[in-house]
Amino acid sequence: QVRLVESGGGLVQAGGSLRLSCAAFGGTLSSYAMGWFRRAPGKEREFVAAISKTYGNTVYADSVDGRFTISRDNVKNTVALQMASLKPEDTAGYYCAARPGFSASVRIYEYNYWGQGTQVTVSS
Repeated sequence: QVRLVESGGGLVQAGGSLRLSCAAFGGTLSSYAMGWFRRAPGKEREFVAAISKTYGNTVYADSVDGRFTISRDNVKNTVALQMASLKPEDTAGYYCAARPGFSASVRIYEYNYWGQGTQVTVSS
């Protein structure tokens, strides 16, 4: 069973950038399609970005499209989320997730494995 560990969160001013990373242990990320989700205080977890298993096809939530970029490095066994032009409303816990299928999915319930999350706080 793969274990996912996120890193790279922190406090940043509005307009700034952060790069989140997700590392896999006990499994190979190339076997999974991957996604990033987030949960803001008082809100449900929501989809942010996803990348397919094989061809690197990506999909983004409308709220982050054009500002965030998801990528994967199957050699390093990591998935990254590059975040730019951050806004206070991007403040949330960010979670990496893996699903056995091929396609990049926006559906939370299709992801079997989850990390513990990393906090991103954007100040105005």
